[in-house]
Amino acid sequence: MIELVNINKSFSGKQVLFDISASFTPGIPNLIIGASGGGKSVMMKSMVGLLKPESGQILYGDRDLLKLEYKELRELRREIGMLFQGAALFDSMTVEQNIDFPLKMFSKMNAEERRDRVNFCLKRVDMEGVNDKYPSEISGGMKKRVGIARAIALNIRYLFCDEPNSGLDPITSRLIDELLLEITEEFDITTIINSHDMKTVFDIGHNIVFIFEGKVCWNGDNKELKKAKNDIPELQDFINASYFD
Repeated sequence: MIELVNINKSFSGKQVLFDISASFTPGIPNLIIGASGGGKSVMMKSMVGLLKPESGQILYGDRDLLKLEYKELRELRREIGMLFQGAALFDSMTVEQNIDFPLKMFSKMNAEERRDRVNFCLKRVDMEGVNDKYPSEISGGMKKRVGIARAIALNIRYLFCDEPNSGLDPITSRLIDELLLEITEEFDITTIINSHDMKTVFDIGHNIVFIFEGKVCWNGDNKELKKAKNDIPELQDFINASYFD
């Protein structure tokens, strides 16, 4: 589990996060939603250590990210996988080399063990046999699958996804949603997804945190969301705007 406790973050004297508190549970997709500029990206970047809040706690179990020494922080980062908006694959590397990259950096596996792990991850995302292809030779949806394979290569406990369906057609988007749900449940990962895709939110949003103007405006699941959107004007406006983006 990841828990945020009273997180505050400012830039040049302008506060963008106000006493953010939220919990993210393993084994289910946790979604962060909200309008652009509302603070959700700052919140996610703070959670992975790319930004440092002025106050509060970011708890990975009993470990406070904001108080970890370098060695402890490095150990924690080995437990974290990232799926970036554009997949962020290295264009000069093959698919296999992309997935092998974190294994080379952070594991003690030998070459044969790493190759076996790469093949396992590719099989898990239904991408067997593309080891020697380059990112330019595969589709956008396939790149996202490779990005997921790379993210889980290190037997992670935490997975952060930034707009995983960005740029994908509706059918491919649903396939990515299903894959993230399956992997989250199968490996009991704490998966946190930053998304504007309301189909994703309603389909797999088992825990949803709605951020509005730097504050947690609502928290619940996809079933509760259907009722809450009629009671909270800010949430209703966001959902309506998202459907017309």
